[in-house]
Amino acid sequence: MIQAFNLSKQYRKDSAALRDVTLKIAKGEFVYITGPSGAGKSTLLKLLYADERPTRGQILVDGQNLTRMNARRIAMVRRRLGVVFQDFKLINSRTVFENVAFPLEVQGKKRYEVSNRVYQVLKHVGIEHKMKRYPLELSGGEQQRVAIARALIIDPMILIADEPTGNLDPDNTREVMELFKGANARGTTVLIATHDRNMIERFPRRLLALDQGRLVEDRMP
Repeated sequence: MIQAFNLSKQYRKDSAALRDVTLKIAKGEFVYITGPSGAGKSTLLKLLYADERPTRGQILVDGQNLTRMNARRIAMVRRRLGVVFQDFKLINSRTVFENVAFPLEVQGKKRYEVSNRVYQVLKHVGIEHKMKRYPLELSGGEQQRVAIARALIIDPMILIADEPTGNLDPDNTREVMELFKGANARGTTVLIATHDRNMIERFPRRLLALDQGRLVEDRMP
């Protein structure tokens, strides 16, 4: 499903965010990517969903080499990826419903299909009663659910989340993790970047640990 070979990323000549990372993640796996601040977690995720290109190395997603794709082909691959950003990246001028509907609208889905799908996904994450509200009218936990709903709306083959529980209390963390586990149970490959050791211990899964841009640990629970 996901393969990275000798992956490196440099933003400056004297500093590498990632150094020779090689990994393989099978279809349907649930994987944590962890490490201290600055270890390269977010950089690795950005490379995996092609928000940035590596300085060196190759990335294959579902057998397709992202590093050799043009912008049009990358856009097609992204239609099968669900991403939950650390800062949510919700559109404040759009309602909850409109934020979640956006990926389907980009795909050109019909209006009735969009409406039905959005309502069902909002209901699944427990926030259908807020669908006419705007992001700034919601709590942090509610905004997180909207971000997750937007990622799930396309029924992604891969779900990528960057610190999805960083600002949540234990109860909200548990509920959010149940959503990720549910997506994984339906066949979605899940990658979560986190420094939350309590969450990792509470919901054990395969763990990839980074330190100073290098992959230093790969262990099963």
